[in-house]
Amino acid sequence: MNREELGGFLRSRRERVRPGEVGLAPGSRRQTPGLRREEVALLAGISVDYYIRLEQGRGPQPSAQVLAALSRTLRLTDDEHDYLLRMGDQAPARAGSSSEVPANALRLLDRLDEYPAMIVNVCWDVLAWNEMVVALIGDLGANPPRERNTLRWLFGDSPSRPHNWIEHARQAVADLRASGRYPDDPDVRQIVDELTSTSRLFRELWAEREVEVQRTMTKRTVHPWVGEIELDCEILSVPGGDHRIILYTAAPGTPSHDALKRLRSWRGRPLRHGGCGIPSGNTDI
Repeated sequence: MNREELGGFLRSRRERVRPGEVGLAPGSRRQTPGLRREEVALLAGISVDYYIRLEQGRGPQPSAQVLAALSRTLRLTDDEHDYLLRMGDQAPARAGSSSEVPANALRLLDRLDEYPAMIVNVCWDVLAWNEMVVALIGDLGANPPRERNTLRWLFGDSPSRPHNWIEHARQAVADLRASGRYPDDPDVRQIVDELTSTSRLFRELWAEREVEVQRTMTKRTVHPWVGEIELDCEILSVPGGDHRIILYTAAPGTPSHDALKRLRSWRGRPLRHGGCGIPSGNTDI
């Protein structure tokens, strides 16, 4: 049970809920954002002292019933509810992150040859990709494995991030926390510690404790061959593990869809500078 993270998460969600959202009068002398601790305890049907100890990271392990009551009171999303259960040790533990790509994921990647597709792990390391990714953003194999990481690129100093990169940064941080692997997974802890020490933006986003599994996002950028392009990124879970496939598509009939068609004819040609992101030695992933 991660008492410190459980307490911090409860506190951050409590401060987000407005009294009127749960049927309470705002009151003219309210000094704290969101709900008071005693209000959360009352609505969840637990003692005030017990809830205070949970927030302070010194309470006993809460039951699944208590966590469910807190989840309802704090109006958590499904992803946040799952995260709360993991922090309270009421959900099955997950295996450590892995850089080894499952064979079933590679077979699936081979069949997705008409669209750019890549495989990432829970840390957002890019582990495998197809030729359409090379046509879109350049040869990832030219970069050391450590640099083939979306988080390090988003929070680094690359001048060629996508137009909406801050939105992507926020989404990636929320997804990393939603994995529920921090701080127990050494790989996740390492990248969080690293970026906390090097990036002010990452520190601020991580401190917000947003939790959301990413399933889709939109990226907009300018490609050196096909010009401005907007792609839908579908993030597909690989059965049997935590690896995911990111598939880049565009709506039929749009200029971006036509741009992808042109990229297919250029597969295998070297891309000397980044398409959707970082130039030689980095990339928008």
